[in-house]
Amino acid sequence: MPTLAIFGITNDALNLAVNLLLLFLVVFWIALIYWTFTDARRRISDPMLVGCATAASLFPFIGTVVYMIVRPPEFLEDVRERELEIAAAEARLASMEHHACPHCFNEVEKSYLRCPSCHKRLKEPCKTCGKPLDPRWSICPYCEAEVGRSAQPARQRRESRRERAPSGATQMPAREAPPRAARTNEGEA
Repeated sequence: MPTLAIFGITNDALNLAVNLLLLFLVVFWIALIYWTFTDARRRISDPMLVGCATAASLFPFIGTVVYMIVRPPEFLEDVRERELEIAAAEARLASMEHHACPHCFNEVEKSYLRCPSCHKRLKEPCKTCGKPLDPRWSICPYCEAEVGRSAQPARQRRESRRERAPSGATQMPAREAPPRAARTNEGEA
């Protein structure tokens, strides 16, 4: 059985070592092609670019090195996770905006009756338990006491009065002048 004399080597043991080395390099090259394909699928969403990266790795060893230089720095899963974290952080910020003073926009807690910065009244306390009440509530959720009209802010009470009153009744009536006949009699006397 004739052996291939690679690189002109005729020694059987040395030829076997060279053949094993070449086999190892070919297997390693195929493994690099597979690794490039799987890594590109985890990092690149476009299938065309995944194919190009895999085709580039067909150039022995150099293609894989070039791919490693130009590949995206993070996995698609990491990108999605970061986007979810950003969305969650934005949601937390949006929820914090709901707990801001409407007058000075400083951060306040839900249980504050007054803003510690501008001292404006934020909520009215319950007459029974003293907990802060939302102006829209009709009962206290803490002690189940009925919320009276006094729990509404004065501005809302004025607006509700305007809505209930006819359009001409919102103006204060002027003092009525005495009848004309009475004025003429007073002037003659």
